[in-house]
Amino acid sequence: MISDKLDELQDYPFWRMNALVEGIPLPDGHDSAIPMWIGEPKHGVPEIARAALSGSFEGYGIYPPIEGTPGLRRTMAGWLNRRYGLPEGLIDPDKAILPVQGTREGLFMIALAAVPREKAGKQPIALLPNPFYQPYKGGAVTSGAEPVFLACPPQSNFLPDLDSLTPEILDRTAIFYLCSPTNPQGTVADLAYYRRAVDLARRHDFLLVSDECYAEIYDRDPPAGVMQICAQDGNLSNVVCFHSLSKRSSVPGLRHGFVAGDPDFLTAFLRLRKYAAASSSMAQYAAAEVLWSDEEHVAENRRLYREKIDIAERSLGNRFGFFRPPGGFFLWLDVGDGIEAAKRLWAEAAVKVLPGRYLAEDNPDGSNDATRYIRVALVNDLESTRTALTRIAATL
Repeated sequence: MISDKLDELQDYPFWRMNALVEGIPLPDGHDSAIPMWIGEPKHGVPEIARAALSGSFEGYGIYPPIEGTPGLRRTMAGWLNRRYGLPEGLIDPDKAILPVQGTREGLFMIALAAVPREKAGKQPIALLPNPFYQPYKGGAVTSGAEPVFLACPPQSNFLPDLDSLTPEILDRTAIFYLCSPTNPQGTVADLAYYRRAVDLARRHDFLLVSDECYAEIYDRDPPAGVMQICAQDGNLSNVVCFHSLSKRSSVPGLRHGFVAGDPDFLTAFLRLRKYAAASSSMAQYAAAEVLWSDEEHVAENRRLYREKIDIAERSLGNRFGFFRPPGGFFLWLDVGDGIEAAKRLWAEAAVKVLPGRYLAEDNPDGSNDATRYIRVALVNDLESTRTALTRIAATL
């Protein structure tokens, strides 16, 4: 009665973390831990979103179209053009862009549309960075692909080594999940890296899925995007990118993002989504449209995250392998044993972080490249962040 495919999916990282600290009391004087384990922004919902939501109440009285509204699609395409300097016409709002109800569901479901029964006469492969965002594996497993996890060590800028991919693996590949800025490390792919990845996708006929959901949270320089390579070629084939408002606009509960790219693939993806996906409400679409149109609140978000990175640099210095992440809002700290460190920080410092091992797949020999790390999410207000990082430095 229960699919045996689910046996390949471990418990979600946040469940595992809750189980890890269950029964371990917090230190005296603390009723709760400072939450730095989930990437849930806490900068507050922008007022322009509140106004759009409250002004669209009647929209709850109709079934919203899964493909969004024409105005929303034009707005999302316009933002993508401005952000990456794309030429007008590359992203057709009616064919090359679709809203998703949060990128988690889109990143999961896209594999169901991309993975065939066979590739090169064998079980198709899904390439995943390791560590990875868990819905990548969920999509790979449920679509019938064989997940192949690609090491992302510091010496490769925490990105998969494309030179390690053999012709046999590439010929069997149906989908390649790539994330930049990386989660959890915060490094970024440059245009040369994207060029190589796009060329591989087209040469071996697989879908390159570029997860760029942290692209608007950066320290100094705006990260590159895969659509810039498509613009150079005037060609969207074999490539899609994902963007989200959750981090950019601090509205994780709005559940809004979009996927843009190969119009032939997105036609098929929309056909699947009409069967299975949940659409956002008309009110959510209205709020999303105004948020994609505004940059002021995004600049303020970046300022706050940059200030928290400054606090981290002062608190941690050169300890625990600290470096200023070029993108995103996570710290990826080498603490020797991430699970033991997470338990200590809970029990001694009232700070909740996530062990790196919970974000990565074990190697065939049972080792795990993320065992030494913890992921620290800089999502709280400045004072809470300062307190938590001081406690982390003192405890570890």
